[in-house]
Amino acid sequence: MKKEAIGKCPVCGKPMEVTKLSCNHCDTHIEGHFTLCKFCKLNDEQKHFVEVFIKNRGNIKEIEKELGISYPTVRNKLENIIEALGYSPKYNSNINKKEVLEKLSAGEITSEEAIKLLKN
Repeated sequence: MKKEAIGKCPVCGKPMEVTKLSCNHCDTHIEGHFTLCKFCKLNDEQKHFVEVFIKNRGNIKEIEKELGISYPTVRNKLENIIEALGYSPKYNSNINKKEVLEKLSAGEITSEEAIKLLKN
């Protein structure tokens, strides 16, 4: 049974490194220091979110519906994933008023969600 590589050490939280690669067909083994892909840095919940995000082609309303979460939660999860992949988030955690109104106007969030966001 194959196991998925983990990106962070379960003891100290630092990045893990692959040191051996093997071919299942011819039994060739290569040893060295290999980096894991960026997505290996994500935890299982974040990987699931990325899968849902891609499946729904980034449509926030569909992601909200499938996961049963609100727009702000979708946004926060996405920002956390962006940071986990090593990128700087484009937005700070506080959503600006203009953006909230644009999302409301585009039908991407409900008026109740807009009110919540504007109160925060």
